[in-house]
Amino acid sequence: MEVRRATENSISPSPTSSKHPKPPPKPVDSNSVSLRLQKELMILMMSGDVGISAFPEGENIFSWIGTIKGGNGTCYQGLSYKLSLRFPLDYPFKPPLVKFETMCFHPNVDQYGNICLDIFQDKWSSAYDCRTILLSIQSLLGEPNTESPLNSYAAGLWSNQEEYKRVVHKQYIAEGGIIET
Repeated sequence: MEVRRATENSISPSPTSSKHPKPPPKPVDSNSVSLRLQKELMILMMSGDVGISAFPEGENIFSWIGTIKGGNGTCYQGLSYKLSLRFPLDYPFKPPLVKFETMCFHPNVDQYGNICLDIFQDKWSSAYDCRTILLSIQSLLGEPNTESPLNSYAAGLWSNQEEYKRVVHKQYIAEGGIIET
């Protein structure tokens, strides 16, 4: 084994510096994401789930418009809500951005349509798909998390279901919605 001494003229890189730049992150294969979204669209269309639907907005497979109908026996029964779904290029490893486009009075929805749901935060899994996302939001309508509200007024009113339903319907009609019977 040969041991060499550093001379005055030799430059030895410090452990914290690097002569080589960091390699760029691996490029995202948007084709595989696009194929996954096409597959999810087919699964959603064939599922037969009541009260949920979604389709790409125009030719952009990464931008969808969804619809959720309120579940039977909930304050949202007979109401239909439009959602926007924006899928990132690293989907399904990151969740889509999902927002209510129809104004929705709900403890876990703010005035801008943002949704507070654990599967969009720390509980996200790449096993989720568009169908399970829509079903989760539909379920959230009837079973809000009032302990973590975005709309504290709605959360406080939730315990009085009669008044809560009145406010939900009043706001829905004020926004131009028609309640199905």
